[in-house]
Amino acid sequence: MTEMKFMLGGLGNWYNDYGHIEKVILEADKLGFEGALMPDHYMWGQMARGPMSRPDAYVTMETWITLSYLAGKTEQIHLGTLVTPVPFRPPGMLAKMISTLDVLSNGRVIVGIGAGWSQVEFEGYSAWNKSKIRVDKTHEGLQLMMELWTKDKVDFDGKFYKAKGAVLEPKPLQKPYPQLLFGSRGDRMLALSGTYGDIIYLPPFGEYNLTEARNKVIRAAEKANRANKISFMTGGMRGVPITDMNEYIKLVESAKEAGDRYYMISVPRDEIGINTLREFAKEIMPSFK
Repeated sequence: MTEMKFMLGGLGNWYNDYGHIEKVILEADKLGFEGALMPDHYMWGQMARGPMSRPDAYVTMETWITLSYLAGKTEQIHLGTLVTPVPFRPPGMLAKMISTLDVLSNGRVIVGIGAGWSQVEFEGYSAWNKSKIRVDKTHEGLQLMMELWTKDKVDFDGKFYKAKGAVLEPKPLQKPYPQLLFGSRGDRMLALSGTYGDIIYLPPFGEYNLTEARNKVIRAAEKANRANKISFMTGGMRGVPITDMNEYIKLVESAKEAGDRYYMISVPRDEIGINTLREFAKEIMPSFK
């Protein structure tokens, strides 16, 4: 029987919440959670509802630097993003950052892969493109990153990205490279999820059919001869956190019955959240090993 693994999400990357973020991740590390996932945004943009509408939406920490800091304070928990917008940074430099962190953390990095959605942050720090171009850049950027992680020297001549004699050493400790986590719902990103992803998270919001989306991922994985390489993750990444353990039991059981290998919880950003995390680890996690 496959063991369920548990992730911590819903953390945000707002500076004003950093005390909670560090405290809850350190606690999750001690409690045996598989991973902790942070969003990767500089400027969250204007959204009509939800946590991203908060007044300090632009008062954020650089997520990869924050994860590097937290890696030095933790021992076992994997640290990653949900998700990194690949076109936002030069992918070669992103690959180097991730490889360094994987080495320094003793192989504990999870790489979230996305195309980005916050127009204001792209306009402020990078270059904004229409959806098709962002997905094209994500695909090409990921291909470059994978080559840098696995080849001694890389010559890459893409439409958007180029490299001449690029050497990335040391390579990631995880082989062939860190786990790739996809968290998108568009058709092309679902296809990339099945083709390249290790962990697939289908967001529980938005107007789309979860079953159809899941099947699209599976078909893409089958086409790439890697149907046995993908694992699905469900759970909450935002909204009102759950504190009732009976409700959690139902949700995790449902996820396991669906064939998911990962379940992600988000907890309140206060002392209640720490207590919820401890209770979840004591009352829920042992039943799904």
